[in-house]
Amino acid sequence: MSEDRRNARTSRPHPLVELTRARLLEFAREPEAVFWVFIFPVLLALALGIAFRTKPPEKLRAAVEVGTPGGPRLVEMLRTSPDLTVVDLGPAEAAQALRTARVDVVVEGTTTVGDGDGLVSVTYRYDTARAEGRAARLAVDDTLQRALGRPDRLKVREERVAQPGNRYIDFLIPGLVGLNLMGSGMWGLGFAVVQARTRKLLKRFAATPMRRSHYLLSFMLSRLVGLVLEVAVVVGFGWLLFGVAVRGSLLALTFVSLLGALTFAGLGLLVAARPRTIEGVSGWMNFVQLPMWLFSGTFFSYERFPAVVQPAIRALPLTALNDALRGVINEGASLAACWPALLVMAAWGAVSFVIALRLFRWQ
Repeated sequence: MSEDRRNARTSRPHPLVELTRARLLEFAREPEAVFWVFIFPVLLALALGIAFRTKPPEKLRAAVEVGTPGGPRLVEMLRTSPDLTVVDLGPAEAAQALRTARVDVVVEGTTTVGDGDGLVSVTYRYDTARAEGRAARLAVDDTLQRALGRPDRLKVREERVAQPGNRYIDFLIPGLVGLNLMGSGMWGLGFAVVQARTRKLLKRFAATPMRRSHYLLSFMLSRLVGLVLEVAVVVGFGWLLFGVAVRGSLLALTFVSLLGALTFAGLGLLVAARPRTIEGVSGWMNFVQLPMWLFSGTFFSYERFPAVVQPAIRALPLTALNDALRGVINEGASLAACWPALLVMAAWGAVSFVIALRLFRWQ
């Protein structure tokens, strides 16, 4: 009899394997989870990629006041510039166009007495608070000075290039991967844990010989199984439709994604360690994720924020994940070059899991 029991025990799958399998089946049976993890990031990348696609820069807009001395000649000279769109408007219309930003600069000329075409001075009116206004003023002045015979002592040769990797879509795709790993790691795990607690399943699990650490680890391991597909969908979509290439090694990308998934799995378990209702865990999830949505540089660079808050922003786990992903995908960086971001993620993940294991409520 003891031999039969020993054989049955050895043929039985490990509890951690069974728990991980159960987590995967729970995920696959939730259409909403599948949509938010795999389909929504692709739709978001498609919409933002089209909205911010690479296109030629818009021409600067200049208006010459009708009736101004030398007006026809000013229009003729300015229209020789390929960077300017020139219109002639009356004084009132020009002022209205400048006020509503339909033009970037208004040009008014004066002439010498007795010479209807000899320009003496030009007045530029533009909004100094707008970058387009300052750029238009410089472009108009350069065009007029050249047309009037300004000597160029330095010979200039232009070499216009369009480097891949500096488009908005190149910036966006790694951010969407990071955002997706955070959302699926926290929401997917947090909801599953609280639902099990609400249904009193955790109380039954706690009464079994299962180790409690195995139960929590099964959530983290289940995240890793779908990780490859989760990252490949977003990165592959960016490559197929927008030509977003992975310049670093796939092994480095896999490691960064793996560490990011484990980090947010640990955070998800920590947030779900105590709440007893879905409403409660939803509030905590939003509270934890909101700063990272705003500050971690998913849709725009966090360098836009004041320098005094930059250290705190870089300490956020999503900021570290986004920086590491962009380093590997856009810059071809090695894992050694990304070590500060990897260290931040590892610290968040390890500390979160240890605290979650101590605080976890089973009923």
